[in-house]
Amino acid sequence: MKIAFGCDPNAAELKAHLLRFAAGLGHEVVDYGSADEIYANVAIAVATDVAARVCDRGVLVCGTGIGVCIAANKVPGAFAANIHDVYQAERAQLSNNANIVTFGQQVIGPVLAQELLRKYLSVTFDPSSRSGPKVGRICEYEAAR
Repeated sequence: MKIAFGCDPNAAELKAHLLRFAAGLGHEVVDYGSADEIYANVAIAVATDVAARVCDRGVLVCGTGIGVCIAANKVPGAFAANIHDVYQAERAQLSNNANIVTFGQQVIGPVLAQELLRKYLSVTFDPSSRSGPKVGRICEYEAAR
């Protein structure tokens, strides 16, 4: 899987840790940087390429994970989820077809973050599941705007 990574300068340490972790799992990683203090810029860049399927999924990090999540979700076709526990990591993909996950460096540590990333990357959304029509409605609404 090709995974896009980005963050603001305050979260460079966690992003670098997760990027190395994902590469160690055998994924192709693309680093969108960490120098821009305007976290929305990197979030939009990652989300744009994930939505365009240049990358399969994305990982964004800032202080809380909230800002990059909000920014990424402004890009049509991007579905970002801010996750904090293993169940959310699994359900972000299985129930919501999230193509981006976000983390907060000031909220969770690197060991938990890597376990959340491992779980998120280990599952794939099934459009024929009971969540299919729910996600379909979100996509339908987005396409009509």
